[in-house]
Amino acid sequence: MATFNVKGSLFAGVLAAIGASVCCVGPLVLLMLGVGGAWVANLTALEPLRPWLIGVTLLFLGLAFRRLYLQPQVCEPGAACAELLRRQRWIFWIVVLALLALLSVPWLAPYFL
Repeated sequence: MATFNVKGSLFAGVLAAIGASVCCVGPLVLLMLGVGGAWVANLTALEPLRPWLIGVTLLFLGLAFRRLYLQPQVCEPGAACAELLRRQRWIFWIVVLALLALLSVPWLAPYFL
């Protein structure tokens, strides 16, 4: 049961982060791929939603962190569920680093242009 909640929280956090950064990452990626045009500017229409989506991202990451680290686990060391928990924690931190990189693109993009 805990596996579903952690995966759901991480998945929801990833979706919210993608939504929060689509206004800035989308045009940058398209331009790097050589796709251009006036329509690319329309992707910035989601910019007003960015703070809300960042908040949702942090909320879901917080829920996943709470489930992985703060709620008591019913696994004995060396059991299969303990290995699964260890793997979930690794995946959690990889996702957190990827999401932080994705969310920081609008602030870091001027340094790469």
